[in-house]
Amino acid sequence: MDDGNEPVRLREKAYASFTEHLLARDINPGQFVSQRQLVAMTGMPLGAIRELVPRLEAEGLVKTIPQRGIQIAHIDLNLIREAFQFRLFMEKEAVALFCVSASDELLARLRKEHEDTLQEALQGKERPELELRAQTIDWNLHETIIDSLENGIIGRAYRINAIKMRLINQERFRITGRVVPVMREHLAILTAIETRDPQTAMDAIAVHINNARNLALKL
Repeated sequence: MDDGNEPVRLREKAYASFTEHLLARDINPGQFVSQRQLVAMTGMPLGAIRELVPRLEAEGLVKTIPQRGIQIAHIDLNLIREAFQFRLFMEKEAVALFCVSASDELLARLRKEHEDTLQEALQGKERPELELRAQTIDWNLHETIIDSLENGIIGRAYRINAIKMRLINQERFRITGRVVPVMREHLAILTAIETRDPQTAMDAIAVHINNARNLALKL
């Protein structure tokens, strides 16, 4: 019996596979690829790839260049500015609500994982495994704040931008060697959230995002 949802599942699998390979740097910003290469890379059928490309174009992850193929988005100054501006707008409003709605238990858990990671880094244990965990903790805090809105439209838009942010991170300012300052900035955000004052929380997250933007722009 035919499953009418199968084409949708294939499209979603193709998207997930593409973004996984993109973030793994199996394909690089600015690189040209063909649909056939994407088929080979993702393991998805050509039909799913043909339907995937317009979505990737709409999200700004690729651009189709006539006679040349599909070009992966460049990490340029315009992309960096736009991606960080999007984050600033979204996260300031989200954290204002989060500081009111977040439970004490959730904030305590977030604080503990940040403090534990900071202590390990201060003890000279800033090794690849710790950096990987710190990066996950970093992303998780921001996604937790956005997800607290329980708004599917905002969540989807944020995650599209998050893909671009992770590409920018890889290109411009990896967490390697920066676990201590990142954890301290996050703890400052958590301290601001714990005041339960929206403006204080908005100011703290703006400082953090603007610091990251300046690193990406090499200011």
